[in-house]
Amino acid sequence: MQQEEYMQQALALAAYATGRTSPNPLVGAVVVKDGRVVGQGWHRKAGTEHAEVHALRQAGELAKGATVYVTLEPCSHYGRTGPCSKALIEAGVKQVVIAMRDPNPLVAGKGIKMLEDAGIEVSIGVLEGAAKKLNEVFLKWIMTKQPFVVMKTAMTLDGKIATAAGKNQWISNAASRKRVHELRDIYDGILVGIGTVLADDPSLTVRLPDGSGKNPLRIIVDSKARTPLTAKVVCDGEAKTLIAVTALAPPDRVAALQAAGAEVLIVNEGRQVDLQRLLADLGRRNITGVFVEGGATINYSLLQNQLVDKVYSFIAPKMVGGRTAPTPVGGDGVAELSEAFSLQAIETELLAGDILVSGYIKKGDDV
Repeated sequence: MQQEEYMQQALALAAYATGRTSPNPLVGAVVVKDGRVVGQGWHRKAGTEHAEVHALRQAGELAKGATVYVTLEPCSHYGRTGPCSKALIEAGVKQVVIAMRDPNPLVAGKGIKMLEDAGIEVSIGVLEGAAKKLNEVFLKWIMTKQPFVVMKTAMTLDGKIATAAGKNQWISNAASRKRVHELRDIYDGILVGIGTVLADDPSLTVRLPDGSGKNPLRIIVDSKARTPLTAKVVCDGEAKTLIAVTALAPPDRVAALQAAGAEVLIVNEGRQVDLQRLLADLGRRNITGVFVEGGATINYSLLQNQLVDKVYSFIAPKMVGGRTAPTPVGGDGVAELSEAFSLQAIETELLAGDILVSGYIKKGDDV
């Protein structure tokens, strides 16, 4: 088995914990001795032992003189757990193959240096691209302290998110709706605007067939604190809810929402919630990824301000027409096609007839 195959195995192990390690990265490790895998592990939850420790424990005495494949540079500092570089050194491994360096300032090459100073051979860059994609949420957050923002839309073939009469259940089929809940399970927060709350009264929770999944923080952009006290996001008790308002929101409405159990965050003094400031605040709260399921207005605002990193667009093979039927992105739009919000690294998937298109928003510095 070649280096890439062992690293692919480590990446697959890391992915088992998708959505469970925030604000830590996803990490997998494989211990190989004499061409045989003798230990493997992955980081399962923030605050618990790291991937390397699990793998070394499984390998036992066989770790001495072995090669360890790990998807991210081993840590070198004491946090809630001890440094993995130290554990690798104490286990007597001969070589460590690393997919990518850790940009976390607490690590950032220190783990590699610790290993090399101990005489361990270190190789870096095996399947680096795959490792970066696996940890795209963590990497954005750790380098900018801003959450990775994912926009989800669901529309008909003719680009409508509801009929002219406002009916939108169901545009997507059951397979697509299941995938949406799988995506909600990945991210720390789920964000909508007040329009979505007033129109649909969504739960914004994770409801998977097997009952698994974790509910993200529900984030409502509601400048005037119009969220009803009877809204599910306020009164169902299923998950925490943060309502972002401005200083112009009526104090009695703010107090009522707080008394009902919602957290109310005053983001700025103006008429509209400053989405960039909101995201910065979420990043400071260790919200590493935000899944946006809003309407046309908030989607355009996020795109216009270059705050969207990735898009998931579900397209149903049906057409509803209607000159006034809403579309996924509203606002003033762009004047020229050259100014369009374009995707790159596009992937497509067929979901029982629906089509899922995903990709990353091209930013100004993208080639």
